[in-house]
Formats: sequence, C-alpha cells, structure tokens
Amino acid sequence: MKAPSFEYLRAETLEQVHSALAKYGDDSIILAGGQSLMPILNMRLSKPKVLIDINPINELSGIELKGEILKIGATSRHADLASNPIVSKHLPLISSAIKQVAHRGIRKRGTLGGSLSHADPAAEMPACAVALDATIILESCDGERRIKSDNFFQGVMTTEKRPNEILTAIEFPIQKVGDLWAFHELSLRHGDFALVGVATTAKRSQNGINNLKLVVFGCEERPCASVIAAKMAISGANPVEIADEVSKQLNPMSDLSGNIHTKRIQARSLIERSLLDIHEGTNR
Repeated sequence: MKAPSFEYLRAETLEQVHSALAKYGDDSIILAGGQSLMPILNMRLSKPKVLIDINPINELSGIELKGEILKIGATSRHADLASNPIVSKHLPLISSAIKQVAHRGIRKRGTLGGSLSHADPAAEMPACAVALDATIILESCDGERRIKSDNFFQGVMTTEKRPNEILTAIEFPIQKVGDLWAFHELSLRHGDFALVGVATTAKRSQNGINNLKLVVFGCEERPCASVIAAKMAISGANPVEIADEVSKQLNPMSDLSGNIHTKRIQARSLIERSLLDIHEGTNR
C-alpha cells in the first residue's frame, strides 16, 4: 500500500512546529527518523493532513552533560548514542541496550525521541527511560511540560503527549560509579523486536540492594517499574523469590510471539538473570 496524501511542512524552527501543531492537532504528525512512522503511513494506520519534518531544527539534537543530568535532544540518532563516549560513561544502561535496537541501518535514522513518542511496548528505550527515572520534556505554544517517564507511557503506543505538543528532549540522572544495572532481552533474531526484555537499575548499600527499578518490556501494555520487586529487594528477598513473585503479577499480552503462559515463563527467566547480575555486581 501507499501512504495517503498529505501536506509536507519542513520546519526550520520550533515556533513553526508549535504553530502547526496548534492549528492541526490530531490531524498532524511529526517526522523525525521515520523508521516507525513510514510503515504506519504506508499501511494507512494513520492519515494525517500534515506531516511536520523536524529534522532541520538543530536545537532538537545533541547530548549535553549538566552536573548530574545528561540531556539528550529528541532527534539524536540511536547510532550517535551508541558511539558517544559521554553516554557510554554516564548512561551505561542506554549504551548497552541501544545495541539491541533494530539493525544498523535503522539505528542510523531512528531517534530517541521518536522511540519514546511511538511507545511500542516491545521497544528498548522506553523501558530504559523508566529504569533510569528519566524526565520527558514537552513543548507547545502553551509552554513547557516536564513528565516523569513513569507517568509518560500510558499504554500500547499511547503517551501523555498532547496533540499540540512536541517532545524536545529527555533528561537522565547519570549513573554513578558503583551503581548497578542489567539489561537482557529475548528476540527471535538480533535486531528484531523483543519478545520480552528486562531493564534494571539499583544501588548497593550496607543493608543490601535498594532503589531497585526493574522494568519488564515486550510483555505488558507499557513499561513500568515493579513496585513488588523494589519492596522485596529492600526486605532482603533473593533473586529467585523476587522473580517468582514479579512474574506471577505480570499481565502479559498474548500475541503471535507467544501466549500468556509462555511470556510469563520467558519474563521470569530474564528477571532472575537480571537480578543475579545486580546481586553479583556484574553490570551487563
């Protein structure tokens, strides 16, 4: 199939984007990398009146370290993040996970902001954003809104972003020396969407593991940190106990890649593996 007809707007400034979004709202759609958007348009799952190309806007890309916050522009490419030494040093979870995002050609075009806005439940970056307690920055004619990643993702390809808003940047608290993290995913082939995956961060204290944020993706409708896992880690539960309980509480989506029972088994295995890495201090 071919995409439906639409007007094309090559935006040179954020003001142009704000104006177009205010005018067209739900009848407009933003083009950044286009790796998810183009198939959606070609299958006519979306029929916008206006396509807003934001690639010429330089201020929407770039990586900037401000104290203990790493700010990444929405149109920063996955490939740029994968090769950036600042990201590798201060966000090793992102650096590790981004290698699992699709294939090299797609990583060269796909953007971080696009991945978060698209909110595919099987995508790696939304899960990492939640695990790292990232802040999503949105802009419109009405000003700026800042939303914690925990609250940004609402369901399958559904976010808190309003029709008149554009995602401009993401702020990540940096991972410090000694912080713990793990990333694992299961897919049919490297580069395919995850059948199930787990992104995890934590800190070690004298009393054991705390601040555990364990995020399962590719399984439920949206990535969210497990409250049960965090509470059990504080109480001193071991990885097997936590994995058993968290997997029981999951509400997996049955799809072509597996039924509910299969997904729960797969998730339980990756949860235990991730928690073993955390307890052993083996960041990977």
